[in-house]
Amino acid sequence: MKPEPTVFIVDDDAEMRGALCRAVRLAGMRAEAYDSAAAFLASRRADCSGCLLLDMHMPGMSGLELQQRLRLEEVDIPVIFLTGYGKVPDVVSAMKLGAVDFLEKPFENEDLIDRLRKAIRIGEAVRLKRNTHARIRRCLAQLTPRELEILELLLAGKANRAIAETLELSVRTVETHRANIMVKMEAGSLSDLVRRVLEFRALEKDIDIRL
Repeated sequence: MKPEPTVFIVDDDAEMRGALCRAVRLAGMRAEAYDSAAAFLASRRADCSGCLLLDMHMPGMSGLELQQRLRLEEVDIPVIFLTGYGKVPDVVSAMKLGAVDFLEKPFENEDLIDRLRKAIRIGEAVRLKRNTHARIRRCLAQLTPRELEILELLLAGKANRAIAETLELSVRTVETHRANIMVKMEAGSLSDLVRRVLEFRALEKDIDIRL
């Protein structure tokens, strides 16, 4: 079952945590609150579907340090920073590390909820891209070196006979390899095969664009 998106709130101010939880839940979203970065890390599940609403300045590990830690661990969760006194260098650092938004206190709840919903949509889109990339990569990893050669020639628009001549193989051998490629790539047709490989290559270029 797909996990329910959760707004993870990390703020050392108890009153602010309570207010944020109420606003999020009144908007019909799930909320979990933590009083420190360490508490969030200690309870974090492998799948953090949703977004992280993170106070920039906290005792111990700061919000920016937590964001850096999550990035190193390749945790793709959208981050919205909260701060009562935003500093330009901090904002720049957060955005370079992939924060999707930055909100200064005080703020309007309606504005906050709109930003949270947008962040969750961004996170779901990135998650879908990464899952698709991983699935196609697993399929490609099953191909033998010869099958990879034939796949490249198929992508270049070569027919079986032309591939056989290029690789000095029989047409029957090429047909056998081609059938194996289709099964391993979970492709129902040549066009489906081409679409999968092109999608994978496009994701390879895009996959480093992190949250």
